[in-house]
Amino acid sequence: MAKAQYDRNDIIDKAIDLFWRNGYSGSSMQQVVKATGLKPGSLYYSFGNKEALFKEALERYAQQRIATIRQILDTAPNVGEGICKNFERVLHEARQSDYKSCLLVKTQLELASEGNALHEFAAAKLREVEAVFQHYLEREFDTTRSQYRATSIMLHIFGIRVYGYQCDAVDRIRQGLREGLPWLPWPQEE
Repeated sequence: MAKAQYDRNDIIDKAIDLFWRNGYSGSSMQQVVKATGLKPGSLYYSFGNKEALFKEALERYAQQRIATIRQILDTAPNVGEGICKNFERVLHEARQSDYKSCLLVKTQLELASEGNALHEFAAAKLREVEAVFQHYLEREFDTTRSQYRATSIMLHIFGIRVYGYQCDAVDRIRQGLREGLPWLPWPQEE
């Protein structure tokens, strides 16, 4: 059997971009073939089907996001400041002209009424992100408080991801974060 002549992560990254723009249901196999540059047979041989490729795309996307969050929290002076920096990152992303929200959140919204395996897979990836926040919070708070605060962080991130596309609302969103998460050490307002 011949060895694949492509970079698997590059193909998955191209699929991420397509699914991120069009959603799972809005991305046909013809679009997947065009976006990845692979022939249909190679796609099916390497990934099985569109659903399997989508799961790999969600996994890669989630792990990239988790790595970014960990990097921010690991380099911050303390957990609270790291969380504030992460919110600033999310706000910055929301202000970009090519903003596409969050692939995991979009998947949850797209597939919510279907309740299928892909919906549950995306939900599991979001729980992994929440668990990362909880893990870091447990450095400073008890388990129960850390769990509630991690959930609150996720709710606020969801809100930004869905509402944050309104670039003119960034200051209002930032103030809403301060109101909704008063326990975080927000920088002094100028």
